[in-house]
Amino acid sequence: MFETLSDRLTSVFSSLRSKGRLSDADIDATCREIRIALLEADVALPVVKDFVSHVKERARGAEVSQALNPAQQVVKIVNDELVQILGGETRRLRYAKTPPTVIMLAGLQGAGKTTLAGKLARWLREQGHVPLLVAADLQRPNAVQQLQVVGQRAEVAVYAPEPGNGVGDPVAVARESVDHARRQQHDIVIIDTAGRLGIDQELMRQAADIRDAVSPDEVLFVVDAMIGQDAVTTAQAFMDGVGFDGVVLTKLDGDARGGAALSVRHITGRPIMFASTGEKLEDFDAFHPDRMASRILDMGDILTLIEQAQRTFDEQEAAKMAGKLVSGDGFTLDDFLEQMMMVRKMGPLKNLLGMMPGMGQMREQLNQVDERDLDRVAAIIRSMTPAERQEPKIINGSRRARIARGSGVSVTEVSNLVTRFFDAQKMMKQVASGMGIPGMPGGRKNKAAQKKAKKGRRVSGDPRKAALGKAGAASGGSSAPLPPGLAGLGGKLPPGLELPPGFDPSKFRLPGQQ
Repeated sequence: MFETLSDRLTSVFSSLRSKGRLSDADIDATCREIRIALLEADVALPVVKDFVSHVKERARGAEVSQALNPAQQVVKIVNDELVQILGGETRRLRYAKTPPTVIMLAGLQGAGKTTLAGKLARWLREQGHVPLLVAADLQRPNAVQQLQVVGQRAEVAVYAPEPGNGVGDPVAVARESVDHARRQQHDIVIIDTAGRLGIDQELMRQAADIRDAVSPDEVLFVVDAMIGQDAVTTAQAFMDGVGFDGVVLTKLDGDARGGAALSVRHITGRPIMFASTGEKLEDFDAFHPDRMASRILDMGDILTLIEQAQRTFDEQEAAKMAGKLVSGDGFTLDDFLEQMMMVRKMGPLKNLLGMMPGMGQMREQLNQVDERDLDRVAAIIRSMTPAERQEPKIINGSRRARIARGSGVSVTEVSNLVTRFFDAQKMMKQVASGMGIPGMPGGRKNKAAQKKAKKGRRVSGDPRKAALGKAGAASGGSSAPLPPGLAGLGGKLPPGLELPPGFDPSKFRLPGQQ
């Protein structure tokens, strides 16, 4: 969504990093480039003017002129202003003191309200709530049936007393749904309302009547992020006609320039609360202004990546797999396949890699990432027998030919996968053994230290003293004689028994000894 804006801003800041001091001309040139980048991203002109004026004012202040690295300080200023335009802080849902909490969705037809209702219901269900979807869009053909299908996929109940397709009173359905939710112990009601292809009085009147009938705790305006400047016009019309508390952006995975996201919040004064980034029900999350600003400036979004991993990976399985990885033993192709499938559950690989800092400069390489490569690897592993997955060393030439036929790939691809797996196993074992690095667990001792320690040990010619010296070496290098209570050990300590450093055995007395 923000690729064009991100590329332009990144190029602007790269030219700044070579400057030790910033003159007024440098600041003016930078702000001019930022202005052009925002206008090309389809950001509304009033938003662009305010943004550039704030950046210019702060860039000429003391925080830049007295900074050790002025270029980095300008990047920080732009990041701060982006966060402010996008809302400042993450806005959470307001829940009613007495359930159910009523959430009303409003917006134009085609913005994705029905699908978004299912995404929001699924997101709330995963947080422990019991939501109810309400089919109050009785005008669009098959809107009721679509919501029922979406509710079934989201595993959420749907209240649809009317068939729709122009039949039924949406205001009455919305009013009755609240009583139904209270009787059925639903703590949240999500009302899907009708939209229009454009702004008209009938649309506004119906939305206002539903709002007055149910007194919603939250009215969310659903806007298609791909419609550009029209998003601002539509948002202002709904703000004046119905009023809303928050904005939900849909289709953020599209190829539009993203100006709507930067404009709606500034024009309406209402925060962006949620963002939908794909077609699947799980492609939905709360909107975080600071994280979105980091993505635009190519600083990555590690927090979102961590949250997705925590939702996907099971803690016990992750701990078990970590033990295998650390030990280097017992890691099989079955484990490799399981880890790969867990990564796939987190979302498209391109999106995951795009959350890493600096990946905006590798966009061409990211575009070449093919999800089908993972599917081919999974097909190869699943074409193996359980014995072959547990012990890949038994995969000979005939077995590789059979696996290749079963997975629809070449024998060379099977051989490459097995070879890479062996290399990974070898690397894990080297890491587990310390890779021969002194001081690491399992690492070899420094040869110079061994030689020095050997040279420092002196063996007495007296057999009795030599035996005591060996016992002292076993106890941490002390050559003091063993105490009388341990004399029966023949000058040797039992296996596994070590005396603490600095301990003088000659002063040790057992109970009853003088």
